[in-house]
Amino acid sequence: MAEARFSHDQFRCPVCLDLLKDPVTIPCGHSYCNSCITDHWNQEVQKRVYSCPECRQTFRPRPALNKSTMLAEVLEQLKKSKLQTAVPAGPGDVKCDVCTVRKHKAVKSCLVCLNSFCQNHLEQHENLFKGKRHDLIDATGRLQEMICHQHEKLLDVYCRTDKRCICMVCMVDEHRNHETVSTAAERTEKQNDLVERQREFQQQIQEREKKLQELKEAVKAHKRSAQTAVEDSERIFTELIRSIERRRSEVTQIIRDREKIVVSQAEALMERIKQEIDQLRRRDAELQQLSQTQNHTHFLQSFPTLPVPPGSPDVPSIADGSLDVVGKSVSKLRQKLEDFCREETEKLAGRVICIQIIPTPEYESRKDFLQYFFQFTLDPNTAHQRLYLSEKNRVAAYNTILQKYSDHPGRFSYWWQVLCRESVHGRCYWEVEWSGIGNVDVCISVSYKSINRKGWGYKCKFGSNDQSWCLICSPSSYTFCQNNQQTKLSVVSSSRRIGVYVDHSIGILSFYSVSDTMTLIHRVQTTFTQPLYPGFWINLSYFNRIFGLSEYPTVQLCDKI
Repeated sequence: MAEARFSHDQFRCPVCLDLLKDPVTIPCGHSYCNSCITDHWNQEVQKRVYSCPECRQTFRPRPALNKSTMLAEVLEQLKKSKLQTAVPAGPGDVKCDVCTVRKHKAVKSCLVCLNSFCQNHLEQHENLFKGKRHDLIDATGRLQEMICHQHEKLLDVYCRTDKRCICMVCMVDEHRNHETVSTAAERTEKQNDLVERQREFQQQIQEREKKLQELKEAVKAHKRSAQTAVEDSERIFTELIRSIERRRSEVTQIIRDREKIVVSQAEALMERIKQEIDQLRRRDAELQQLSQTQNHTHFLQSFPTLPVPPGSPDVPSIADGSLDVVGKSVSKLRQKLEDFCREETEKLAGRVICIQIIPTPEYESRKDFLQYFFQFTLDPNTAHQRLYLSEKNRVAAYNTILQKYSDHPGRFSYWWQVLCRESVHGRCYWEVEWSGIGNVDVCISVSYKSINRKGWGYKCKFGSNDQSWCLICSPSSYTFCQNNQQTKLSVVSSSRRIGVYVDHSIGILSFYSVSDTMTLIHRVQTTFTQPLYPGFWINLSYFNRIFGLSEYPTVQLCDKI
């Protein structure tokens, strides 16, 4: 109850700053430990003036000290309540080494006593060793690991020779000639290494979190693409089904029309045959009547005029097999449609690759990339007239003279650009070397074949639309550009050989500076919806174009060496 109403600070002696012991109250109303106020007033005996250490009120003569019974009872209740605050030790807690009956949770460990104490026994420890220097740390269950098992001393010395913690006795004994320092000094030095390692771990965490986010974005983009593909396929198949339904109706109508014609013709023929049968029956009846006459003269006179039986009628057959032809044609159509759908579905399944949950391996050596090396060639039908192609269409160079290329619809008409003939498939790697001095920009790009070729707008320029991605290289910097968004890159390299790595299936595009080592310049994670074609763009400043250069910029597709 007392702990609920009062705080411990209210019952501390102003002299010793500890809980009041044998409390007494002086005339001014302040309370002290009996021993504390007595010692204080004993020092003032010569002055014959006794003062309150807190409010400085003076008294003459020296007041008598009487125990404050009520305050003593409150303090006793407070101490009992405080003893009840000790928490029993649970699983995994460090246990008090002093508790005997029921172990309580230790709150501190003493590096001098080599014991752990609960809250109650910690106060006893502090009172017992008051004024003495005992190092206390947060309670630890590894206290025995901090003790030398040979000398039962604290391991507070570090032997750099043997790289282990030792005690003071070990230092003057078997480690006498070794390089030793205090554990605190070694901790300070090792702490710097720890901070550096933490920094590296944080960097690795950030890189992986970035890759995780990129992968999440790739999954989202893939899901969007998949949903779009499903909706497109549903729409196309619905249209196909409707088309087939229309063709079925047309075939059914053809059969019904054929049926109507044939039945109409057959019914007309049947009517004619019925009439012929009736006529033949009448004549047969006449002959029957004549054969039964008894008058020989009448029989002989009528015989020459008897009708001659007609020949067999020419009646066409209805079962001409025309409907069988229709059925066979429809069966062939079904088979062809099934075969075509199966073949196209198999091709489609071969192209659709599930997104990889594990990111592309982080290749470190050029040898790892060369396993995906592909040799591209430039397409003359796409080259701007300012670009001169040579070395079997492996080199593109700026030229002041317009080249006499044919008027091809795939040629870039404004920007000094060129595409390669071959497209990128799966994982692919190639290398490019560029040269040039002054204010020169060389763009190394990948682009969809559907990029616009005519005009000066951004729809035709590499990196300025959603059809292309490019790395702009200049003598002093690199810039990545896509959809007209430019990103200045901090990588600085003297090498003018650039490696390009593409994993088309999971949408990874990486640019590397190639020298003795591979240095990543920039990597992007996206979704490629069409085949990619390597491309290049050369740009000169207006000054260079007017006054000329001693060396014009070139771009060369490198061989695998």
